[in-house]
Amino acid sequence: MTATNEKPATKPVVLTCAQPTGKLHLGNYLGAVINWGRMQDDYECFFGIVDQHAITIPYTPADLRRNTYSCLAQYVACGLDPSKSHLFAQSHVIGHTELAWILGCICPLGQLERMTQFKDKSRKQESVGAGLLYYPVLMAADILLYNATVVPVGEDQKQHLELARDLAEKFNRTYSPTFNVPEAFYGRAGTRIMSLQSPDSKMSKSDPNQNGTLYLIDPPEVLRKKILSAVTDSGSEVRAGDDKPGVSNLLNILSAVTDRPIADLENEFSGKGYGDFKKTVADAVIARLDPVRQRYEELVNDTAALDQIFKSGADAAQKAAYRTLSKVYRKTGFVERPR
Repeated sequence: MTATNEKPATKPVVLTCAQPTGKLHLGNYLGAVINWGRMQDDYECFFGIVDQHAITIPYTPADLRRNTYSCLAQYVACGLDPSKSHLFAQSHVIGHTELAWILGCICPLGQLERMTQFKDKSRKQESVGAGLLYYPVLMAADILLYNATVVPVGEDQKQHLELARDLAEKFNRTYSPTFNVPEAFYGRAGTRIMSLQSPDSKMSKSDPNQNGTLYLIDPPEVLRKKILSAVTDSGSEVRAGDDKPGVSNLLNILSAVTDRPIADLENEFSGKGYGDFKKTVADAVIARLDPVRQRYEELVNDTAALDQIFKSGADAAQKAAYRTLSKVYRKTGFVERPR
């Protein structure tokens, strides 16, 4: 999730949070992370890795810790600059869970039970923890803790944003005006990258056929093999169209990694077969991702350097969080914390 908040005489603030899900794929990179990097000169950027959200479903602690470091290393490798932005782990900042508890106390239970993601995920588990139900309240706290006003959202997060808006309004009515009511923002559309094996579905790390997913840290030979085995369509014409989802997906990928219009690519491959086309796509993807993979490999095992990035980011995030939390505590009637 991403959020922006403009302050007088300072850069507007961007807040983006994502779970440490292990390996980022090409869709994550082209659809989100690249755009975050472009914001760094014009905004004060907070990039959160929400490890507390990640424990709402069954997980392995060692994997979570490793994935959190890996996610940070991948973000930096993708161009998120710790000297320009604040990269932090959610669990390192006091305020997210504290604000979530307060918001949860004014959140109707039925509103959480109607959440589509809760119903979908709970059907897939034998035992459902309360954290999964509470997930949207914690997400609302992530947004409101930084008093964001604008939140760019994907389709799967619209319902959660509506809850954040409802809770902001309810808190403001119950106590006094405190939070901005966040608005959904639909900015420049990200590139929609589909599975190489099922081009009617988005590229995903949960794809049962992992040949359909291109990971940023896949070695070049793995990327090439996956692209050369990508599903295409009947006929041999390289063009975009609803009747050619496989080729359209590959054209979208090639266009995104080369910054060339699809119409130009269609002209270039007019009269050529799928074999030549796929080889070109593979070469372009490898050229684009190889520097990212190499930078990641330099970073991922340097735990001391990653810890320092986390510390610097958490220090900045904590200052902003404490400002909001102090107001909320006072308005809810808590006695001021002794100093």
